[in-house]
Amino acid sequence: MDVNPATDPSARDGRVLPAHAAAGREAPVDGAVADTVPAVPPEAGDRAGIDTGRLGRLLGDPGLAWLVDRVRQRMTRGRPLTGSVTLSAPDASQRLAVERLLGRAPRAGGSLSVRLDTVDAVLRRSGVSPDGLAAAVVALTGPVAFRAEVRAEEERAWAEAYAPLGALGAGLAPWAERVRGDGLVRRLARTPQAAGPLVEAAVRALHALPASPPLSRATFAARNLSGAHALDEGTPLATLVLSGIRSLTGFPEGSGAQWRREAWASAGLLKDDLSSTVLTLNLRGVPPLDWMADAGEPAVLTLGFLTRRAPVAAVPATGTVHICENPAVLSAAADTLGPACPPMVCLQGQPSAAALTLLRDLSARGAGLLYHGDFDWGGVRIAAALAHSVPWRPWRYEAAHYRAAVAAVAEAPELTGPPAATAWDPALAVALVEHGVRIEEEAVLDDLLADLGPGSR
Repeated sequence: MDVNPATDPSARDGRVLPAHAAAGREAPVDGAVADTVPAVPPEAGDRAGIDTGRLGRLLGDPGLAWLVDRVRQRMTRGRPLTGSVTLSAPDASQRLAVERLLGRAPRAGGSLSVRLDTVDAVLRRSGVSPDGLAAAVVALTGPVAFRAEVRAEEERAWAEAYAPLGALGAGLAPWAERVRGDGLVRRLARTPQAAGPLVEAAVRALHALPASPPLSRATFAARNLSGAHALDEGTPLATLVLSGIRSLTGFPEGSGAQWRREAWASAGLLKDDLSSTVLTLNLRGVPPLDWMADAGEPAVLTLGFLTRRAPVAAVPATGTVHICENPAVLSAAADTLGPACPPMVCLQGQPSAAALTLLRDLSARGAGLLYHGDFDWGGVRIAAALAHSVPWRPWRYEAAHYRAAVAAVAEAPELTGPPAATAWDPALAVALVEHGVRIEEEAVLDDLLADLGPGSR
């Protein structure tokens, strides 16, 4: 019979210390064991008619540890204690223990089989355990937690650990749902008890992002988390927060130290305020920029310069700033047009913290931002990431411009990588899939320079 340890008297205090446990030895087990006999079982007693002394000598024999383990495993799964259990390659002590238990020599052979019904009957008839095998195992090893109950309790604990995710805004709701299901938190924390504080800290960090103005990761952690090192590389919290940042800012997948620095920077968290820079042309507003604009020379601005002197750049008289992805475009504009070129900002790939700081400031003060990038999936993702931070309008960056470029370029490299959405012009993604070639900015440089020339304004 199955015994519920919550109601059976023997599960409370009628327990016997098995001989192998009393000796401090680990029970021999055949194969993987889900629930081993505890080394220090609960206090022994004599309840429910169990003869604790005889039970310890009989079923508590070290040679029967494997049998007790198998019975306990069945009990945790709610399976009936019927049929046979088999031990492969038993030793002499295990065969002798079965012989003493059953009062007969076990059958010859390479393995040792014991019918649980027979053991149950022996325990009942002998008076050692009037309630049978299940009660005897509970007396020997302590209460049995049924697997279904354990799993339900564990899932309740995990649900409680994930509860702080519900406080995130709609923008992070898909990420929160993904985190609940993809196992990231379980891999990082291992237990729901460790996961609760981890998730709560990650939510607190994400609530404070993106950081504006940008600041170092250590400073942010000291202000918002448990200390300056809370977001150090390799910590579970840093891994979880970085995952949320990618969803928050639209930063694409990648790997490596440089990619991680740029991903953190997309939310305004920096290694320092000098390594993040942005390339510009003909912006004005402070003397250093005015001097460079008068000469038509590109200028590199550090994040520290932008944050300590904000606002740095004045909104252009035209009200617009042209943004490109590749330095070759800005360099050609400086060489061709010099001081006559309208103000430009070059992202040089994924927008840096310095670029985002500059563009956010310009946009907040009324500047219109016009963007062009490579016609490929990487360029599309850069454009989408930028749109998470500032509003922009396409500059020759729609399906019609891509199709015209494809027709004009004799040979174009094949388009690679997974597709991405083009929210500013859904037809562009369709065209990219249809033609399957990439058009880099350098291939349409003449058209871009024509737009920047004096005759176009």
